[in-house]
Amino acid sequence: MKTYLVGGAVRDRLLGRPTQDHDWVVVGASPEAMVARGFLPVGRDFPVFLHPQTKEEYALARTERKSGRGYHGFVFQATPEVTLEEDLARRDLTINAMAQGEDGALVDPYGGQQDLNARVLRHVSPAFGEDPVRILRLARFAARLPDFTVAPDTADLMRRMVDKGEADHLVAERVWQELARGLMEARPSRMFDVLRDCGALARLLPEVNRLWGVPQRADYHPEVDTGVHLMMVLDMSARLQASLPVRFACLCHDLGKGTTPADVLPRHLGHEGRSAKLLKDVCERLRVPNECRELADVVAREHGNIHRSTDLSAAATVRLLERLDAFRKPQRLPDILLACECDARGRLGFEDSTYQPATALPLALKACQSVDTAQLAAQAMERGQKGAAIADVIQQARTQALAGLRPPQPHDEDKTQ
Repeated sequence: MKTYLVGGAVRDRLLGRPTQDHDWVVVGASPEAMVARGFLPVGRDFPVFLHPQTKEEYALARTERKSGRGYHGFVFQATPEVTLEEDLARRDLTINAMAQGEDGALVDPYGGQQDLNARVLRHVSPAFGEDPVRILRLARFAARLPDFTVAPDTADLMRRMVDKGEADHLVAERVWQELARGLMEARPSRMFDVLRDCGALARLLPEVNRLWGVPQRADYHPEVDTGVHLMMVLDMSARLQASLPVRFACLCHDLGKGTTPADVLPRHLGHEGRSAKLLKDVCERLRVPNECRELADVVAREHGNIHRSTDLSAAATVRLLERLDAFRKPQRLPDILLACECDARGRLGFEDSTYQPATALPLALKACQSVDTAQLAAQAMERGQKGAAIADVIQQARTQALAGLRPPQPHDEDKTQ
């Protein structure tokens, strides 16, 4: 019975990067032997155990054989006779198919260290083509290691997988899991570059895929292409260390531009509403968590108005804050504004610009919060007012409070409707 450190921990050590999770493979053992040593069995599809002290995962060396389509179509064999080399052969990339023995010696039968030095993402064997999740994983690694390139034969294999329909059998939960991880990497745009190149993006996120080649007004978007802009926005979200909900909102904020009629281009009137509608379809299809879904909806609908908010009158600003639900959920406003800042700075030549709404709208909200809404509501009820009439009283008071904070603005209704 021998134990080896495998996968990401070995890769990251060789790259000089911090290692967080440690995965172990045990060769020459049975499930019964692991339990006898105090390991806790937790694997559902194949034998995986938690160490009794460290709680790190220890998996028995195993082989796998394709038995059907998709992620779950595999038969596993985990017996004491399975060798370390056989276990490493089933892994996705050469840089993830290395192991380190208890004596520190590196086991690298498939050239992972050489590919690390060459900055190449390469599949270990043709078995890569049996699991469509590996397309997503490779794309995610491209986002984590943005200076790595995809080996040409690996890129060809991924295209063939997509053409055969393998990507069509990915389950929603796994797509979202890998997408969310990729969005949180150092350069999210690389993930989408890889997915576009092999055709997987058109299958998984056609709403995003259709944005490339769609022109925008050059005076607002010097980069012109909507897809290029989207990638700049995502990379800006990484630069500003945004949370996952913010990054997902950035991904989906301009989906409606992909459905703008050709005779209207390069203008995109009403794209915000179309973006929100398409976003709903994406969230339902991928089963996106509510926190990400709700923030993305607000940003999709209102990012244009937020960009123009410093030109609004006090009354229009109060209405905007109401639509943002900022009075009821003030803690969410910074995330909304950060997503909009990523959008504004994710443009050619605007990367280091100052985003004024990020300062102005919180100050406006603070001024409105100085209004004692409970007292106003009580006084209105004493006068016999109800419902909408009370809401109007509160809205007027907030407008007056905000008007006292800032000079009158020249624009109003047409900016927020």
